Amino acid sequence: MIRVAVSGSAGRMGQAVTAAIQAAEDMALVCGIDPRPHDLAVPVHGSVAEALATESFDVMVDFTQPDVVLGNISLALAAGVDCVVGTTGLTAEALKGASQAALPSTCLFYAPNFTTGAVLMMEFAKAAAPYFPEAEVIEYHHANKRDAPSGTALRTAHLISASRGFSSAAPGAETELESGKGARGALVEGVPVHAVRSMGFVASQEVVFGSLGQALTIRHDSWDRASYMPGVLLGIRSVGSRSGLIVGLENFMD
Repeated sequence: MIRVAVSGSAGRMGQAVTAAIQAAEDMALVCGIDPRPHDLAVPVHGSVAEALATESFDVMVDFTQPDVVLGNISLALAAGVDCVVGTTGLTAEALKGASQAALPSTCLFYAPNFTTGAVLMMEFAKAAAPYFPEAEVIEYHHANKRDAPSGTALRTAHLISASRGFSSAAPGAETELESGKGARGALVEGVPVHAVRSMGFVASQEVVFGSLGQALTIRHDSWDRASYMPGVLLGIRSVGSRSGLIVGLENFMD
């Protein structure tokens, strides 16, 4: 039985994660961690330090905020607790720094996106990138998302850049009118990324490729947070046999 604590248990993603863990036959929800009061069938602690001092668990899942997640996982990793992190807005350097606090046998797993469809979208984009001279990423999220671009968009741009080995020749920010700065989006490793924030979306992303006489669009949509749960549970089940820093759900998918 895998003993799990959920950091950010009062949030919308945290609530979905706690419910998924409670429904899993091979997992036990030990506690929630969140400074906001809320009802849960297990104890709720106001901080990771308090939870570590009070409870015993194998894995901590963190869906909190970018300004607190690094402190949370550093404490857990130093105590020998594997971490599954879905909080976005973290740089590669920050993740590497946090992983240095881990005990040798402990794993820090970070996924920009936990949906299997989004992982496949990124893998398909990586495969297509060498064959198209132009590529742009457009991501759509709910209006309350704290970071832009999304972690998925940043990861997609990184994969495209690493796969294609050349730079786009399309006009960039230098063509923007004075009254319309930002129209070409953020340039992430040579790939324009556009972030839409609006009510009505949960999480969607499309990657638009273009070459002479043709275009290819790869799109993924999430309409419900339940779509993330199989990936979260896969991460929880997988970290116990791994160590070090692992980025991307594709590392655990057959």
